[in-house]
Amino acid sequence: MVELDGHTLTPEAAARVMLAGEGVRASPDALSRVSESHRRLLVRISQGGPIYGVSTGFGKLSRVSIPPEDFGALQENVVRSHAAGVGAPLSDEAVRGMLLFRANSLLKGLSGVRPEVIELLLGMLNAGVYPVVPEQGSVGASGDLVPLAHLSLVLLGEGRARFRGEELPGEEALRRAGLSPLSGLAPKEGLALLNGTSYMLSLTTLAWALGRRAFQAALLSSSLTFQALRGSTAPLDERLHEARPHPGQIKVARKLRELLSGSSLTDSWKGDVQDPYSLRCLPQLLGPVLEALLWVEERLRIEMNSATDNPLIFPDGEVLPGGNFHGEILAFSAEALAVALAELGAGCERRMSLLLSAEERGLPPFLSPEAGPSSGLMLLQYTAASLTAENKVLSHPAAVDSIPTSAGKEDHNSMGATSAWKALRIAENVISQVALELTCARWAVALAGEEGLSPATKAPYERLSQLVPPPGPDRYLGEAIAKVREAVRSGEVSVGGL
Repeated sequence: MVELDGHTLTPEAAARVMLAGEGVRASPDALSRVSESHRRLLVRISQGGPIYGVSTGFGKLSRVSIPPEDFGALQENVVRSHAAGVGAPLSDEAVRGMLLFRANSLLKGLSGVRPEVIELLLGMLNAGVYPVVPEQGSVGASGDLVPLAHLSLVLLGEGRARFRGEELPGEEALRRAGLSPLSGLAPKEGLALLNGTSYMLSLTTLAWALGRRAFQAALLSSSLTFQALRGSTAPLDERLHEARPHPGQIKVARKLRELLSGSSLTDSWKGDVQDPYSLRCLPQLLGPVLEALLWVEERLRIEMNSATDNPLIFPDGEVLPGGNFHGEILAFSAEALAVALAELGAGCERRMSLLLSAEERGLPPFLSPEAGPSSGLMLLQYTAASLTAENKVLSHPAAVDSIPTSAGKEDHNSMGATSAWKALRIAENVISQVALELTCARWAVALAGEEGLSPATKAPYERLSQLVPPPGPDRYLGEAIAKVREAVRSGEVSVGGL
């Protein structure tokens, strides 16, 4: 059970909630802060004067005054009018993240909402009521308005939601879960629900979590490939990396030395003084990926414990308008993550190509014991190459462009929602590329002599051998590849310690 207080949520804990469905609860102290924030907002309203999104319209309509009798209707209207998304619905994992991050942001106690709003968000998360949220529609500033509007409709008993695998009207999904919709929205609550970065944050966190698992599995796949190709360990020498002391490079070199220690396969091919880059430069290739993952993790940690709506209500009673909803930092994070993961996958494809054409290192063409009548694993590299090409296109940054909205009042948008969507797509592709390399490596090691494996890689290889049949005549391997992919995605097949 993860306790939320608006301050201490970690990307690791968030990933458990999103990917494994771990439960959550709100800290009582945080809920008390929320109640006090709502009270401060009501006091400020009673004093008169304009408050953006409470007594005014939204966006370009901020100069339009709203009478007090319409304050509640204003909040419900913004939810209904802004639910204008299109495209395929988000996965349950991504929606869990949106519910989690919106609740945790509101728990900081700076948004003016009532505790019951947060309690319903968390009740839906724990009960498995997942609003149907179209994946397209956010421009990554003023918050993720469109996707969060679709999510918020269900709190009103409207919209649609999935419950136990069935798509239902929002009110019915809540009823079946034993929950009740809000009877209405108090001042600022619609705006507070919509005006945040929860969509961008959810997709980027998912991409980071899956990317980290892909990285950990790639350490295994590359170390198995290294041994099957009888690679030279001289480029892993500690002295080389101390001469260029990037932290990620040093850590990866150290980890590879540990993984390969005791192997009788390495350093056993004497046909050249240097291996190809995808083997020789593994620390220089994987080290920057590790550093990118660590950099993005810290950005996510800050963002998921931030108040990202507008305006904010501070303990001294002052209501300040600002721009914490702007997703530029998440856009940059998602773009950096996308590039790093695309390169991780590209390295897998290159090492697969080496494995499939390593006759001079003692492996048969395409790892087929009957090359000619059988094509072996030839086409696995085709699939990896197609994913590499897709990742190259998806790595083109969305964050270097901006399209103004709301009649120019919102004149610079981050487009970070597109950045996050791309990063997640790349992460899923890279999971597949690592699985493909692992499948090739399983056959290659069997052909090279698995008895020569290093002690550190024997147990993971044995697990891999349970998922992938041994080398032999051509057969359908789609189910085996899918099993390996799921093992990578779940974190079952990986190397820890980094």
